[in-house]
Amino acid sequence: MSDFSGMQELLEDFLTEAGELLSDVDNKLVELEKRPNDAGLLNDVFRGFHTIKGGAGFLNVEELVALCHLTENLFDRLRNHEIALSPELMDVILSATSGVREMFSHLERGSRPPAADAALLAALQRGLQRAPSTPDVPTPAAGSGAPDWDRLYAAVVDQPSDNRAPEPPAQVAVREVQPRNPGRRATDQPDAEGARAGRRDSDRVAVSQETTIRIDTNRLDQVLNLSGEIGLAKNRLNCLRTDILGGKTDAETLRALDEAVSHLDLLVGDLQNAVMKTRMQPIGRLFQKYPRVARDMSRQLGKKVELILEGEDTELDKTMIEELGDPLIHLVRNAVDHGIESPEERLAAGKPETAQVVLSAQQLGDHIVLQIRDDGRGMRPDALRQKALQKGLIDAETAANLDDRQALQLIFLPGFSTRDEVSNFSGRGVGMDVVRTNIQKLNGRIDIESVWGRGSTFSISLPLTLAILPVLVVRTNQQSFALPLALVREIIQIRPQEVQEVAGRATLLVRDEVLEIRSLSRLIGWHPSGPPAYGVLLNTAIGSFILGVDGFVGRDDVVIKPLEDIKPKGIAGATLSGDGSVVLVLDMEQLLAVPIRETRRELFELAA
Repeated sequence: MSDFSGMQELLEDFLTEAGELLSDVDNKLVELEKRPNDAGLLNDVFRGFHTIKGGAGFLNVEELVALCHLTENLFDRLRNHEIALSPELMDVILSATSGVREMFSHLERGSRPPAADAALLAALQRGLQRAPSTPDVPTPAAGSGAPDWDRLYAAVVDQPSDNRAPEPPAQVAVREVQPRNPGRRATDQPDAEGARAGRRDSDRVAVSQETTIRIDTNRLDQVLNLSGEIGLAKNRLNCLRTDILGGKTDAETLRALDEAVSHLDLLVGDLQNAVMKTRMQPIGRLFQKYPRVARDMSRQLGKKVELILEGEDTELDKTMIEELGDPLIHLVRNAVDHGIESPEERLAAGKPETAQVVLSAQQLGDHIVLQIRDDGRGMRPDALRQKALQKGLIDAETAANLDDRQALQLIFLPGFSTRDEVSNFSGRGVGMDVVRTNIQKLNGRIDIESVWGRGSTFSISLPLTLAILPVLVVRTNQQSFALPLALVREIIQIRPQEVQEVAGRATLLVRDEVLEIRSLSRLIGWHPSGPPAYGVLLNTAIGSFILGVDGFVGRDDVVIKPLEDIKPKGIAGATLSGDGSVVLVLDMEQLLAVPIRETRRELFELAA
């Protein structure tokens, strides 16, 4: 039974507001490390902890009250210039925000959180006893994991003051720019891996799966107005229906019917767009999670990184924002860990000591494009081919046939890593394959551009919403199937004389690229009615290939309906076409797990 029975609505309201407030506090802490004497930032952080403490007190969560109270007292002394801020003290403060977030995760499950980690509480207490000046303490060693609390105590308290000014926090800076869609900057919590044991689930960057959403009342008013207009259009159609059933079929009546149907079509389209907009949220809600990650990684790796956020006001479906947390954290971490060189390497290469990682978003038509670009070392396609060969992920023939663009895609293979040793941040060969899989689950795609010595750019293209799916409708064996349009690269005609057999597989050469042909009929377990006449060139998680089909119906926007009590393999759901026929929506990820390889003879002769 919940520890907060009878208070569930109050608890949900508190978690929503306090969670946003804590993210804002994290954001201000990263800024404060750049400007430790900024009175406005100090006051804002103080008020943030004070507000969270007040809400926790109302709910009688004494464990959370105690942690916030200590941190609040620490900031009271900071803003009164009784103690000075140092990078080590900031580590303690950021650990406190992680502790608060961990308590939130317990409250979200309806259970009372345990008391904060005793070492963290002791560090906060010692921080309150610090002298006004800050000792000169070296930065943690690169790649170090959990904070060394004994060392941190010594840094915060035990070393004598030498009256020097506080050492500037030179690890990471986060600044605003004026992009196409300027927005506010926010922060993040560190990833659980490599953090101290007390940071567990609450330190993961993925956005919590929330069941509520805040909507601008103007958008709700628009939905209400459109609903009223649709009601009037319905009444008009009912009147016309009565007239037509009564035998009134003159030209004027039919013209009025055509106008009423067209008007209703426009209203339904407007209502559809208005309802979708109620689910749209600024992507800054997600972007605000990453400066903290960059800051913590930079300190541990001994690098200097400036994280730049662009296009934070760009709006995206709430569900997609929640699902993008894991892919983006992997990309940001890889940029800092793999992409960015050490300050010494950058200076030797004639680069500025401080590297730049840019996280941006912009809307292009009916898609959102996210980019993570850095000015680091970049990637060498030949080195990636060699590493994939060495790990047994591809064979020599495959490696020889990969162009540079395809070689860059090797980093998405499960088990691929350029690191020979495992660190707190990388080397296990997991992460990038998850990135690509998760992006494609959102009907998106990810592309890479990289120049050795100059940096890399990861571009993610996503539909604005998952509520309506743009599809290409194809036909095979007289049945219609819908393919997510985001996977479609182009449509080609399959001429038997142009099909070649390579390594026992039917292939087709498309602009110097050898692509395997797979028959849709065979993938879904049907006997082909004939050889495929057309091919759909698809970009999927397993690579590019040609899907053989009998013909095409066209492009459409569909709403996927789940199939009740039945889930055929490779079928995500169904939808209805304009003529009322059923169209099955393909789940390409599941469908391509079928280990089918067709020879040229199987593709053409046996099917005929």
